[in-house]
Amino acid sequence: MAIRPLHTPKVVKKHTKEWLRHHSDRYKRLGRKWRKPKGIDNRVRRRFKGQIRMPKIGYGSCKRTKHVHPDGFKHVLIHNIKELEVLMMQHRTHAAVVSATVARHNRVKILGRAKELSIRIANPNAGLKTSENE
Repeated sequence: MAIRPLHTPKVVKKHTKEWLRHHSDRYKRLGRKWRKPKGIDNRVRRRFKGQIRMPKIGYGSCKRTKHVHPDGFKHVLIHNIKELEVLMMQHRTHAAVVSATVARHNRVKILGRAKELSIRIANPNAGLKTSENE
């Protein structure tokens, strides 16, 4: 039986669009990645009506739903069994993600220990593919 999260509050995003740099659509030399406007006459910096909005702290996520993934858990990167056992008491709120740098035989040990401790692994099949020659 799959491990279910303790509670799954509805995640409300206050701003879902990507933050675009002012005039990035107008000039090719300006990248799309957000940069704060610094000009003395800039209408975005001065917050004129009808201009694009600037990112600010008020657009942040709710404290309860921050870093929560769609599966309802907060993900923690795991490299060994010792790090996995830290999640023993938080197994209803946090899920383990086995690092990509972990070898296959260690990954199998981590998956077995997680099953004993009833800790959810977000990527249980990653790195466990078997080739036809073996």
